[in-house]
Amino acid sequence: MNIRPPHKPEIRSFVRREGRITRSQQRALDELWPRYGLEAGQHLDLDLIFGRRAASTLEIGFGNGASLAVMAEQEPDTDFIGIEVHRPGVGHLLLELERRGLENVRIICADAVQILKECLPDSSLDRVLLFFPDPWPKQRHHKRRIVQPGFIELLARKLRAGGILHMATDWENYAEHMLAVMENADAFRNCAGQGHYSPRPAYRPVTKFEQRGQRLGHGMWDLLFEKAAPRNSA
Repeated sequence: MNIRPPHKPEIRSFVRREGRITRSQQRALDELWPRYGLEAGQHLDLDLIFGRRAASTLEIGFGNGASLAVMAEQEPDTDFIGIEVHRPGVGHLLLELERRGLENVRIICADAVQILKECLPDSSLDRVLLFFPDPWPKQRHHKRRIVQPGFIELLARKLRAGGILHMATDWENYAEHMLAVMENADAFRNCAGQGHYSPRPAYRPVTKFEQRGQRLGHGMWDLLFEKAAPRNSA
């Protein structure tokens, strides 16, 4: 008799803290989701979804979506996919997209790892953004951090050669962790040079959260890595 080993549950990098949904956010979820929302489980052909061929950016964990809306407005020739698990943040972004009249953003409310594994084709993205992910500061929780070697390998498959992975954090220990993981990833090259962090690119908005941290003397660290072109076989 073959006995299968017990299934080991996948460690998630997030905890669903739903919070209160305002009436306007609920209205946005009810009325605007059909316009901007994408369902988990579907194959994501970005050219078909947006009706054009354009550079593509994926933001993982967009929070309330304020930064994503600003970037999408500043880059109308880029198509943006935003992934967030918390519905109040999704509702807030939907309202921003409506207010700004933007059509180059689509939203998925699901686990980003699932979407990357099951829905996005390989070599389909030009840029991936991961801004201020949960730092899981306690040592025993570091295994929950989304930036791990396996996750970076997954992103490398989804990015085109020359594509950019841009991460930012206000936790120095997490920044050091990110840098160590990335500089051991053969598929990527540090845009700032080995061992260095990058200055904040102009396209990344400074959020209210970040402004508050700066007033309190918190550091901010940006990491930009380029996916290297595959080496030609001899």
